[in-house]
Amino acid sequence: MTSYRRIWQAYVLPRWPMVVGLLVILLLGTGLQLLNPFLIARFIDLATGGGSLRQLALVATGYLLLATLLQLISILETFLATDLGLKATNALRADLAYHCLNLDLSFHNSRTPGELIERVDGDVAKLSNFFSRFLVDLVGNGLLLLGVLITLFAVNWRVGFALSLFVLLTVGVIHSMRNLGVPLFHASQEAQAKLFGFLEERLSGSEDIRTNGAIPYVLSRFFEHSKRLYRKQIAAHFVGMGIYSTSMILFGVGSALSLGLGAFLYGQGLASLGLVFMIFRYTELLTRPIEVIGRQVQDLQQAGSALLRVQELLCIETKVNDTGAAKLSSGPLSLSFDRVSFRYPDAREDQEATLRELSFKLEPGQTLGLLGRTGSGKTTLSRLLFRFFDVTTGNIFLNGRPLPDYRLSSLNKQIALVTQDVQLFHASLRNNLSLFKKELPDETMLEALKAVGLWDWYQRLESGLDTILEPHSSLSSGQAQLLSFARVFLKNPGLIILDEASSRLDPATEQQLDAVIAKLLQNRTAVIIAHRLKTVQRVDDIMILEEGRCVEIGPREHLEKSDSRFAALLKSGLEDNLV
Repeated sequence: MTSYRRIWQAYVLPRWPMVVGLLVILLLGTGLQLLNPFLIARFIDLATGGGSLRQLALVATGYLLLATLLQLISILETFLATDLGLKATNALRADLAYHCLNLDLSFHNSRTPGELIERVDGDVAKLSNFFSRFLVDLVGNGLLLLGVLITLFAVNWRVGFALSLFVLLTVGVIHSMRNLGVPLFHASQEAQAKLFGFLEERLSGSEDIRTNGAIPYVLSRFFEHSKRLYRKQIAAHFVGMGIYSTSMILFGVGSALSLGLGAFLYGQGLASLGLVFMIFRYTELLTRPIEVIGRQVQDLQQAGSALLRVQELLCIETKVNDTGAAKLSSGPLSLSFDRVSFRYPDAREDQEATLRELSFKLEPGQTLGLLGRTGSGKTTLSRLLFRFFDVTTGNIFLNGRPLPDYRLSSLNKQIALVTQDVQLFHASLRNNLSLFKKELPDETMLEALKAVGLWDWYQRLESGLDTILEPHSSLSSGQAQLLSFARVFLKNPGLIILDEASSRLDPATEQQLDAVIAKLLQNRTAVIIAHRLKTVQRVDDIMILEEGRCVEIGPREHLEKSDSRFAALLKSGLEDNLV
């Protein structure tokens, strides 16, 4: 209940005017519902007791007006409750998405995007009713319950006493069953998240699956996940329906009880026919709030399991704390590694560190060519600069200060990374260039397109910057790569990391890209991770990594002319020796 209270206070209480409005509407509706049986009973007594046509017409008109007003109240209540639920769940979704985006890569590497989508969207959706209706329905129907019992006591104390005992018994049974389904619904939602994660991963790799003939295997695994989800859902809904069925049986008992009491009172001459009907109608009114409370208990079980999963996600803390306050200045940055070692958080105990005792220094505006076989630690080095992970031992310095001294937002602003995998969003060209920053003027984006050689391509677009690009659009690899360089021009960082950015391009496109890179590196510090000889021809220094260690570093021109590893690579073929 503490967890329920905290999340309700965080996402519903700030919208208290809507909650107050809902309660007022419910109170008004409750009072009007209590009048309904009285009007019907009055009509029956007038009809059976020789009442005038005028009296019957007045009562009937009152009943119709009351029914119309209740419908209008119901419509308004539904609108307000839905609006409140959507606003609260959307706020929670935004907080969860923000939380996930700020977690370190070790978190994202251990979970599929599909699983996280189910957490952020599917689990939160199950909290919508809890946000919008749970407390309101509990209070409103509790007041209706109390009002009906008071009215029944006023009509006949025997009826009021008997039905009060019935209500206490029913509420006690429903209360005792309130937590039975939470573990089962939790397991069901976990299985659903696993299925979504499996689907997302397989659909994103559909080309490899089809070309390797793995479709039968994927379908087999899909059926296994579906069967597991089916079993979990059946168990959860069986318990949920058990609670609902129990309440229905109790309602039947309550209706039989009220009819029996009414028949007894009528037979003893203690009640008119209209009064007997009124007792029965009030008993039916009793069943409605109990039914709603029972349904809310069932929904609360699903909300409880969803809340557990949401809290599990919110309780995960990033291993990279953004506690720094310093900001990087504009212009080229100095960079140095001081005896840096790094081991991935999920690495086995017997596995060697990815980087070991790595030290080097770059002056502002200097360019380093980073060479090494696959798995030597080149990409890991770039990840550490963005603080996707923190170093295990040692220090990284930018402009003479340790990396953790700077705010992460400042690092992201002054450091740019370009890889061979370019992420295009299903959005306009403008948003793909600016990455959804509204403050960038169109003229600046057009200048960036000219700088990277995409002006001719841009002029052929009918909608200009409003042209919608798709993730798998008709852009060639070269054009997509040039778009990524245009993003860097717009960012104007002080440090650039090129992680094999041209390794997939044909020679003609690579030549065009070389001209862009030369322009991009002017008055900037750069680390160029390379597999090809042409890529490192423009660098000032060369560093060669082997198994996370620096085995050679020095000025490129000096290493070319000396008896060095780099010179040997040039003679034997750089590309053949670095794969």
